[in-house]
Amino acid sequence: MDESGSTRLNPEQDFVLKTVESRGVHFVRCWFSDVLGNMKSFAMVPGELEGAFARGMGFDGSCIEGFSRTQESDMLAFPLASTFQVLPWRPQTDAVARMFCRICTPAGTPFEGDPRQVLARMVERAADLGFMVNVGADIEFFYFKDAQGTEVLDRGSYFDLTSLDYASDLRRDTVLALEKMGIPVEYSHHEVAPSQHEIDLRYADAMSMADAVMTYKLVVREIALKHGVHASFMPKPMAEQPGNGMHVHLSLTNSEGENAFFDDSDPWGYCLSDTAKSFIAGILARARELCLVTNQYVNSYKRFCGVGHASSALVWARNNRSAMVRIPGYRPTSAEACRIEVCNPDPAANPYLAFAALLGAGLAGIEAGLVLSEPTEQIDMTDMSAQQLDAQGIRCLPETLGEAVDEFAASDLMRSVLGEHIHGYLVEAKRAEWAAYQQIVTPWELDRFLAVL
Repeated sequence: MDESGSTRLNPEQDFVLKTVESRGVHFVRCWFSDVLGNMKSFAMVPGELEGAFARGMGFDGSCIEGFSRTQESDMLAFPLASTFQVLPWRPQTDAVARMFCRICTPAGTPFEGDPRQVLARMVERAADLGFMVNVGADIEFFYFKDAQGTEVLDRGSYFDLTSLDYASDLRRDTVLALEKMGIPVEYSHHEVAPSQHEIDLRYADAMSMADAVMTYKLVVREIALKHGVHASFMPKPMAEQPGNGMHVHLSLTNSEGENAFFDDSDPWGYCLSDTAKSFIAGILARARELCLVTNQYVNSYKRFCGVGHASSALVWARNNRSAMVRIPGYRPTSAEACRIEVCNPDPAANPYLAFAALLGAGLAGIEAGLVLSEPTEQIDMTDMSAQQLDAQGIRCLPETLGEAVDEFAASDLMRSVLGEHIHGYLVEAKRAEWAAYQQIVTPWELDRFLAVL
């Protein structure tokens, strides 16, 4: 505050206040994420904005999954003016806007259970090493008739542009809403399964992309609801169809603004620098430890088996789409396009934690100077079992959530990247989820065994 007692605003905060007034915004929603990646929100009226920027908005953190115990429940949410956007699917009269928030303790210190600040720490660590982090995301989802079952809307397949692609209008409205919120889209298309779709977000800095993924999932659901259908990001909703993935594209830019992953003198011919190779080696070395973050539910591990399963083989390649890490080869000699694509994450992951875990593993690989093994181009791993892969000397991701929890719990790197609070919470919560799942007797078991055993 200045000497008169009024609050001093920075230019971004001043812009928000002026926009709220000029656009007739009547409610401003404060958005943040719980540990599992569920969007949380509360609304305030414009008159509270100046105070919120200066002093934060208080709320009960004990009500948020993974935040605080009841006796340590008081939290402050500080809205970030740089994330202000008017919500295009709400009425433009008495409009509604949103801002993401950073969560702090009453003392004003960053709250260790805030996933957004976990990613902020990893971005800062990358900056200390001389890198800016670029991230893109290809996110898949299903449209179903309602939330009570898996009745599909069409029988289309990959890239169909016919009457079979019943949801073209839904994708169009979703893309338009995203672009109105400043989130550029590269592609949108029908995916391989009936009623399955993909929208690819253009790369941005890591934090902007995590915010965009959170926004994307909400926009997809809101537009679907307006059309009277249900959108699902469940990793594997139908046993007989492929599951939903969230392929994550990563690259690093150095202090000169150059792509630190690109080197056209690469003796392997992939145009990858030693930095990129060590980054990939770090992810492959730590993939089993971080899998609980990128694939955090019981259902996530069913995506790695059965029809159209995602690759769980801890190898890399350019042309082999059954590898967990790929080097997209659309423009193989372009410095701008050089990046890696990590294929195992699913869209039910918390993007702040998933990006932080992948970045932490990659940076650890760079710092340790890990040497990358040669690519696996000639082995088609699509239909190979874990035992067959092991016979080829190829490790795999954990096969179950229970196995993933054990790997994660023992990981000093994940404890360091995520912090004790989030690491400990995830171990406890996911062990409870796995224990609850193991107690369920499924219809499959009854059909197979009840009459004969």
